[in-house]
Amino acid sequence: METVVTVLVLLFAVFVVLGAYAAVKVVGAAKRSVDRTITQARRTIEDHTLRAKSFTQLGPAGELAQLRLTLRTSMRATQDALHAGVHEDESLKESIALFERLSVHGRELEGDLKRLEAEPDRATLTERLPALRERTQRITESADSLRWAARDRARRFADDDLDTLSAQIDVEAGALRHWTKTEPSEPTAEPPTGPTTGPPAAAADPRTWHGASRQASAEEPARPAITPSGRRPVYPWQKKPRPESTT
Repeated sequence: METVVTVLVLLFAVFVVLGAYAAVKVVGAAKRSVDRTITQARRTIEDHTLRAKSFTQLGPAGELAQLRLTLRTSMRATQDALHAGVHEDESLKESIALFERLSVHGRELEGDLKRLEAEPDRATLTERLPALRERTQRITESADSLRWAARDRARRFADDDLDTLSAQIDVEAGALRHWTKTEPSEPTAEPPTGPTTGPPAAAADPRTWHGASRQASAEEPARPAITPSGRRPVYPWQKKPRPESTT
């Protein structure tokens, strides 16, 4: 009895632990989902704000907003492309490592551009804009280079796979149409060179011979197998036949 109670207590403890672990996992997944949704929403709002500033504000402030928007768009597109392709191409892990190093410079530039938006000294801001523009161009060009290289590599693999698949399909299609393969033709009989009494079609097709013979037989009157003897003529020098005796 004590053994049964111990087993039941252990099972209850196991169920409690598993339930707590499942609850923690569910709460953690929900929290990560909420954080991801909030981060994406904040990013979207910032992008729309920067786009609006680049169109509405003139001078250095509008150009700073445009530089931030260009940097963020390029870095995000490259990150998404690399992380999406690494599941199919393991060689992109090295590209991701290089992109992480590039992201450090991108975040530093993003922070500098964001701080300079509140700079009251417009003269200093105008003086520093060419250097900021050059840094932004270098970072975005490097990010674009990685992104397009990854896309070209994926497209190249897709083209090679399509070529191989097309060749295999051609072979399979040829095997399915095996009756269309060229076979050695049989020698055909040469037509007779001598004069013929019947039409060429009748001479060429043996079936017409049997048809013609049957047609001729049908036109002629039927003859019995043994022709009955007719009444023979009687001449004067012949003796009259004697009647056969019945005795």
